Amino acid sequence: MPDRQLQIDTASGRIAGALEDEVRCWKGIPYAAPPLGRGRWRAPEPATPWAGVRPALAFGPDFPQAANAVSRAPAMSEDCLYLNIWAPAGAEPGTLPVMVWLHGGGFVAGSGADARCCGRQLARQGVVVVSFNYRSGVFGFLAHPGLSREAPQGTSGNYGLLDQIAALRWVRANIAAFGGDPGRVTAFGVSAGSASIALLLTSPAAEGLFQRATLHSPGTGRPLAGLGDAEAAGAALGGVEELRGLSADQLLALTSRLNPAVRGLTSPRVLRPICDGWLIREDERKAFAAGRLHRMPLIVGTNADEGTLLTRAWPVRTAADNRALITANFPNAPAEALAFYGCDDEDDAGVGVAEAFADTQFNYGARLLLRSMTALGQECWRYRFVRRRPGQADGPHHGDEVGHVFGNLGVGRNGAGEAFDATDLALSNAMMRAWAAFACDGKPGAPGGVEWPAFEIDRDGPLEFGDTIRGGTDLRRAQLDFLERCHGAG
Repeated sequence: MPDRQLQIDTASGRIAGALEDEVRCWKGIPYAAPPLGRGRWRAPEPATPWAGVRPALAFGPDFPQAANAVSRAPAMSEDCLYLNIWAPAGAEPGTLPVMVWLHGGGFVAGSGADARCCGRQLARQGVVVVSFNYRSGVFGFLAHPGLSREAPQGTSGNYGLLDQIAALRWVRANIAAFGGDPGRVTAFGVSAGSASIALLLTSPAAEGLFQRATLHSPGTGRPLAGLGDAEAAGAALGGVEELRGLSADQLLALTSRLNPAVRGLTSPRVLRPICDGWLIREDERKAFAAGRLHRMPLIVGTNADEGTLLTRAWPVRTAADNRALITANFPNAPAEALAFYGCDDEDDAGVGVAEAFADTQFNYGARLLLRSMTALGQECWRYRFVRRRPGQADGPHHGDEVGHVFGNLGVGRNGAGEAFDATDLALSNAMMRAWAAFACDGKPGAPGGVEWPAFEIDRDGPLEFGDTIRGGTDLRRAQLDFLERCHGAG
């Protein structure tokens, strides 16, 4: 292949990529300046231009976090604002749809170098795939009154969202040279990544940066913390200059003071995106209800078991533990909440809690977003992932579909090999084709030859991706209606 297809001019300088199995790859491209020194807890600045040809052959560092077994990043550093691109060989400039991946990780972890999310296989479907890192945890979402006083807008926190916007702006300005069409950008992500997409749908700052979105288990529709509460939590850690003087490791060690081990199911969290009155102007539910969204087609889905894996370590061992947690989270409707999420058998104490977690953190928000966008006249599609891998006893859990969407079936959640068979291969191929088709023209087609009807507000049945692909029945309507009543009462 001519070097001209691997050496690309960007706004900051020329980069050189590599050819991997007939897919062009560029890794570790800076989309913003390193947020170091006084740049810690400030909006990202443009990348510093360079002379000559910069090799783009290795992933950039991850932001500091607990070890990530599936990340291929060479290190962790606050110098972490890098992106990666996979593009089909021979693509003409500006011609192919673009899919920009926002990684998950609960807003405290995650990596654009996650091996499960390598874009090489997906790019074979005729799309340009982009992944990137954004600051999270105390590096990306710390609010503090001292930081708010420094900022022109008088706010703080949400630096990770500003990174995401900076990456999307970089894509808009540069992706044509890699073969991508800047007018056909699909934002897609999982968990915190798709929660971010849902927030960006409400933010004026993100308008026009993407034209469609695919949200895997979006943590949306939850109450957002306000700036004042988040600032108070940050101030409890110390003064701004004191905190700026800490090393990255010392700062990372403060995470547990802002991020409780047992998450409140119905209360805001401060170490994640907040309603700052500027970038995020209002609670998501209020924005959704009023139709204050960037209008576009969506694919939104969840997995059969969203809660078990994420609540397994919670101290819920008895029926009394279950009752205490559920009633604490639903103080205005404890009896009805226990009817849905309580237990009679001690052995099932954690089951109802896992279901309450799944419904409050993922299932409710997915339905709410679909209903809100559909009400604006946009076609949307809903899915549920129900496929268990060979030998998998439960699940599928939160995030288990990611390997299928990217065609990376052999990589497990913890970096170990993952079992798969011909059924998984066929399912993965069908999902990749559908996701790429949606990125192309805003319609996912018929995955595996099965009609996928657009979502209707009064018909919640999703398309199920499992041992077969088929139309499914929404089994949690009563629970989600209950949550809707709770939010209405609140």
